[in-house]
Amino acid sequence: MAQLITILILVFSAWWLYRRFVSDARRLAEKSRRAEKERQTGAVGTLVKDPVTGEYRLKREEE
Repeated sequence: MAQLITILILVFSAWWLYRRFVSDARRLAEKSRRAEKERQTGAVGTLVKDPVTGEYRLKREEE
């Protein structure tokens, strides 16, 4: 029984690490695509509209 629990923990941990790796890879790829597009167009940053105030601001790194 202890072996089964250990195997399940290892499988779950491996799955969790894989999912985290994939999400980080997607995030970094998107950041790279955005930087490449900004470099091609000569833009300084990406503007996003604040839904509350209606004003535009530069997109933050964590968005």
